Amino acid sequence: MSVRPLRAGYLAAAAVTVFGAVTGRDRLQWAAKPLLMPLLAADLALADPPPADKAVLIGALGAATVGDVLLIDPDDDRRLVAGASAFAVMQAGYARVWWRRGARPRAAIAAPRVLAWLGAAGLLATRAPSVAAPLTAYGATLGTAAVLASDPALAPEARAVAGLNIPGADPRSRLGLGALLFTVSDGLIVARRLFARSSRSRRVTEGVILATYAAAQYLLTEPAAHRPAVAPGGRVTQN
Repeated sequence: MSVRPLRAGYLAAAAVTVFGAVTGRDRLQWAAKPLLMPLLAADLALADPPPADKAVLIGALGAATVGDVLLIDPDDDRRLVAGASAFAVMQAGYARVWWRRGARPRAAIAAPRVLAWLGAAGLLATRAPSVAAPLTAYGATLGTAAVLASDPALAPEARAVAGLNIPGADPRSRLGLGALLFTVSDGLIVARRLFARSSRSRRVTEGVILATYAAAQYLLTEPAAHRPAVAPGGRVTQN
């Protein structure tokens, strides 16, 4: 399956961004990272999701662009908190789209995420109290969006295991994986802030954070995952 040109550009910019992070070349990040979300937004603008969803998704990617720029320097706590605030706006937009498309929270999906959120909140409160409150609040928005994106109702024909869709040919079945990768990426931000001490470990961890983040955004903004469902008889629905 061919990759749309703008999304191919996104993959190239993501590769440069990760390379810049791992090698400590900030100039590469400044050149490539701010291009990531605008490339996905432009691709969505040329695609055919429902207009209301398209507007929210593009707005969410605009907020993510602000967060991306702020987090080019992840070791500045003020920028970290401001970036988390921008990404909270993005997560709220994603949650709205999943809700409109019929996703609802399920206890089996929410429970492990709540436990992970509580664990991260506890670590932040004891080891990084200066950023604990805003990052914990952001984690709540992340968890909400992730729980909704993981609802099997978004891809009812996909195979599900333990309440989660197994990624398959239907792009909607990959939304849960995208949400999981986003959770892993943000969890590693906390781990990096609390435990990475050497310059090398911080660079490598930042590279993994950016790689999982880029993969998550790629899956969550796939235009085909946001097209209206077609009911029997050809009637277009909103799920």
